[in-house]
Amino acid sequence: MKKSVKQVTLEKKVLKKLKGISYKIAEYIFADEEILALQDYANTVSIKRLGFNDHGPVHMLTATLNALTMLDLLEKAGIKLNLEKEGIGNIEDSRTVVLIATLLHDIGMTIARSGHEFMSVNLATPIVNRILELFYGNNIGKRVILRSMIIEGIFGHMATQPIHSLEAGLVLIGDGCDMEMGRARISQKLSDAAKRGDIHRYSSSAIKKVKLIKGELRPIKIVVEMTESVGFFQIEEVLYPKIQSSPVKKYIELAAGVIGEEMKQYL
Repeated sequence: MKKSVKQVTLEKKVLKKLKGISYKIAEYIFADEEILALQDYANTVSIKRLGFNDHGPVHMLTATLNALTMLDLLEKAGIKLNLEKEGIGNIEDSRTVVLIATLLHDIGMTIARSGHEFMSVNLATPIVNRILELFYGNNIGKRVILRSMIIEGIFGHMATQPIHSLEAGLVLIGDGCDMEMGRARISQKLSDAAKRGDIHRYSSSAIKKVKLIKGELRPIKIVVEMTESVGFFQIEEVLYPKIQSSPVKKYIELAAGVIGEEMKQYL
């Protein structure tokens, strides 16, 4: 299956965040035809049929890179994620959970927008089983735990359901941070006519840059730079509610504003 230059570039960036078993799993996923087909068709439904923003491979890779970047910042700050804190896994297992969940979180868009997080769970479960059986072999206990946490990350990414692990919380916020203007470019080109969902396209088009950096007071700082104030819609209706619903909230600072103006501090 032919991949875009952007997709290949993002895959390389994701791989640089990984090592060991999570690296091998990423390579496997990036070569898996079923997963690639699901990601591509999710975009067809989202953009061409429904007129929404990108929900395909580039979005899922961007969300994954975001989540892994935040995981690194937590690790550097000495924050243990749930698997390690509870003595049932290590940081590499957490990377595996975040990686798989974020790369599969939107495949339910191949069916519909409403409730797509639950459809993603249905479609992802046999794929997750296949991956974990291949890479975790006879370690049934570990497979059960990782599968449960991956599913938590997928079904919780819309902030419609409570989630409880830091790993799932990273998936949620990693998804929410994909707001830069490029995400809306295709749907805008396809239609100039006003339709439901346009506010998401236009507000995301105002987002110039989302930076994930070390915070001054907390381990993670999210800085959102925008060209127009309409971009605040994305912050207040999409990103901020996701942060509020995430177990990672207490480790995050959030600032946003129009370039050249004073930043608004949310957290």
